[in-house]
This record gives sequence, structure tokens and C-alpha cells, in this order.
Amino acid sequence: MLETHSLSTPRHRTTVLTVTAGLALGLIASLGLASIAPAAASESARTTIAESAQVGLNAATGAVTATTARAALTSAAATALDATSTDLDLGAEPITIQTDGLVGALDGATDADDAFAHAVATAAMSMQTELVEAQTTALRGRIDAATEKAAAAEAAAAALAAANTPDGARRTAQTIAADQYGWGADQFSCLNSLWNKESNWNYQAYNNDGGATGIPQSLPGNKMASFGDDWATNATTQIKWGLDYISRAYGTPCSAWGHSQAVNWY
Repeated sequence: MLETHSLSTPRHRTTVLTVTAGLALGLIASLGLASIAPAAASESARTTIAESAQVGLNAATGAVTATTARAALTSAAATALDATSTDLDLGAEPITIQTDGLVGALDGATDADDAFAHAVATAAMSMQTELVEAQTTALRGRIDAATEKAAAAEAAAAALAAANTPDGARRTAQTIAADQYGWGADQFSCLNSLWNKESNWNYQAYNNDGGATGIPQSLPGNKMASFGDDWATNATTQIKWGLDYISRAYGTPCSAWGHSQAVNWY
């Protein structure tokens, strides 16, 4: 391996010198020195210029790569801190970002004492930067997804709490009655009177005498499970069951209200 490496080095160096010589001559022209004919410069002078230009380009590339690497480390540290500080459910996967390789590559580039070692360290630093950035992006995505999920759950809980109030339940019932059954304001007036009497629109209402439950006073309460497993905690589920019951048993809320007034139940 060592012999092969030494054999390949001169060819690589010749190519580099050829390319960078052109770059160096371009720099000379841009500085107003174009009047010096390239052919007049000695081979050793052109080589020296090319080597200097290559060293400058390597240094600039290394500086950019090091800056990017440090930025990647900063971003990774901030993201990892967010992940470990949050109460959000980020899943079962690890919430750490592996940065040892990048830190080592950055140190190696800083300590490199020749162009070849610096080039190798810079390449390693570039590769490690990509790996850290990929891990950071993935972890940040998990944090963002968990944040959105938590916000949606909070919004749903707030909506449920609002719908579970007596006024919220009335609005829900009026909307469903109109949209699904075609019952207008006159029928809702009867429904409002009926459920005011039965439960005062309290989804937690419970009749200790017979066990009737919820806004429509279902007996027993678990009948309402046909419209949702959350029948005990969700006013909307109770309303859906109650309106269906009224439609099947009495046809309209006003008929159900008339029956309730006559016999004190419906």
C-alpha cells in the first residue's frame, strides 16, 4: 500500500500544478501584471506561483468547511437540548446526536501540519458535517411533529370543553337537528324545553332514582355507546344519540316534548 501511494503522488501533483498554474496566471492578469508574458516566466517561478495559489485555495476551502462544521455542531447542540428539555413524546428512538466524529475531524484539520494532511482532514470534516446535519434535521423533524400533534390535541380538548358546556351543547344540537333532520327553529324550541327539563343540558347529569344519564337522559346510559365510546364524556355523542332516539320514537322534538308534558317522561 505504501509503495502504491508513493507512485500515485507525482501524477496527482502534476495535475494539480497544471490546473493551479492557470489559476495563478489568471490572478496575475487580474492584478495588472498581464504584460509579463507567461512564456517569459521560468518553470520554477510558475511552479512556485501555482503552489502558492493551491495553498491559498486549500486554506479558503478549509476555512469554509470549518465554519460550516462549527455551525452544524451549534445547531446539533441546540436541537439536542430542545429534545431533552421537552415533555413531548418524541417516540422510542434515541434523542441524541453523534458529534464525536465531527469534533475529531475539526481538531484534525486544525492540527494538520502539511497540505496533504489538511486535505484529508478537510474531507473527513465535510463528511462528518453532513452526518451531523442529517441527524439534526431528523431530530428537529421529530420535535416539530410532536409539537404539532400536541397542539392539535390541545385544540381538540379545548373544542370538546367548549362543546360540553350547556350553551355549546345547545349550539351543537341546533346544528345537527337542522343539518341531519331538517328541524328548524320551532322544533329546536321544543327540544330546548325538553332537555332543559331532563338535564338542563348537562352532559354529566345522572338520575339517582333510575339511572338515566346525560343530556337526553338515556336509560341506561350505555345505550349511547352506539354513537361513540366517549358517550360518558362527550356532549356531542349524547346529542347525536338523543336526536336519533327522538326521530325514531316520536318523529319530532315537539312530539317528544308533548309526550313529556303529558306523562312526565319521554
